[in-house]
Amino acid sequence: MTAEQGIDVSAPPSGTGCVECDASGGWWFHLRRCAQCGHIGCCDSSPSQHASRHAAETGHPLIQSFEPGEDWFWSYAENRMYASGPDLAPPDHHPLDQPVPGPAGRVPPDWQRHLH
Repeated sequence: MTAEQGIDVSAPPSGTGCVECDASGGWWFHLRRCAQCGHIGCCDSSPSQHASRHAAETGHPLIQSFEPGEDWFWSYAENRMYASGPDLAPPDHHPLDQPVPGPAGRVPPDWQRHLH
């Protein structure tokens, strides 16, 4: 995977949570990081699926998990997972004290019913 394939190793993450969920007061299940611009969005199991929406709207083809202990990449263009890839600008995951699902205080008690 290279810059031509949609990776910019110098792009920092946009924050510690899903940009759109944070702006709207929403919540997420897991977080994904755009490998091209650093946008943090929620995964496709999350209610709003902002990471894949970002990829569709921008054409940025690759994401990396933004979960602690995970370094896999997903290519939307190829519908393919890569077990690893280049090291992106730190940090490589959300804060360890941030719960999953998160963020704290915004997750409904029946959160499992809202997953895709």
